[in-house]
Amino acid sequence: MFVVCGEALMDVFASGTTPSGLALDGRIGGSPFNVALGLARLAQPVAFFGGLSTDFLGDRFRQSLAAEGIDPRCVFESSARTTVSFVGVDAHGVPSYAFYGEGGADRVVPPAALDRIPAEARAFHFGSFTMVVEPVASTQRALIEREHGRSLISWDPNVRLNVEPDTARWRDTLEWMLPRTHVLKVSDEDLHLLYPGTDPAVLAARWLERGVSLVVVTRGAKGASAWTRTFSLESPAVPTTLVDTVGAGDTFQAALLTWLAEHGALSIDGVRGLTSASLGEALAFAGRAAAITCSRRGADLPRRAELG
Repeated sequence: MFVVCGEALMDVFASGTTPSGLALDGRIGGSPFNVALGLARLAQPVAFFGGLSTDFLGDRFRQSLAAEGIDPRCVFESSARTTVSFVGVDAHGVPSYAFYGEGGADRVVPPAALDRIPAEARAFHFGSFTMVVEPVASTQRALIEREHGRSLISWDPNVRLNVEPDTARWRDTLEWMLPRTHVLKVSDEDLHLLYPGTDPAVLAARWLERGVSLVVVTRGAKGASAWTRTFSLESPAVPTTLVDTVGAGDTFQAALLTWLAEHGALSIDGVRGLTSASLGEALAFAGRAAAITCSRRGADLPRRAELG
């Protein structure tokens, strides 16, 4: 079973104007929640470990957990409000975000909530701002410390400077994660924010030396690059009719992990044993999935049947 750890928030899009303002379209989101959704839609057993509010927005997340078949037993509920993210999309489909999440339910997850983690879980994914805001960051670090020697740890920094503007905090988290992460997926946008002007190949080599087994850098329309300790490769982007890129990276992540699960490589040794050919297949599968999401509005991730 996968356990995906992190935030669940409401993405709110402007869907048009009204005589007195804007029409708004609220959609469930949050990078880790999207990854959990993506895994469930790709027919993988998955639980979501994160905080949900008891408010009416939290109710919508609980409905989604049930409808999509995401195991709810790790959810920690509180009366704190649901985080809201307003999403603006530019002419190229690239999103920008304004977060309203101070004191949100996704941040107030205590260490005692770790008791909810299923004993059968052997693959964990972490990502985005719950790794850098407290108290949830300390809770997640405790889980990583407990599991990284026996379970597969996947991580996507998914930097959000409008949540935590201090890039040093994000870099410190990355440095802490390196010896505890087996699959590190990061966007070229995040690399530019954290290490401007540094060659991704140089960073990947450094990270592999620190303990990561697989580094994948997603580059939008330019595809993806990947490095292991023995080889590197490039995977081209899959052509699509672009609507927006919201959720594309989360889709890529979910599909990459799904490929590993479907091909017997969802383990520490399995990732270390990937060949160039097998990793190329994994990246191509993930790219096809991401292209489907880019062809639809918002984080509407594909189902397994759509990928053949």
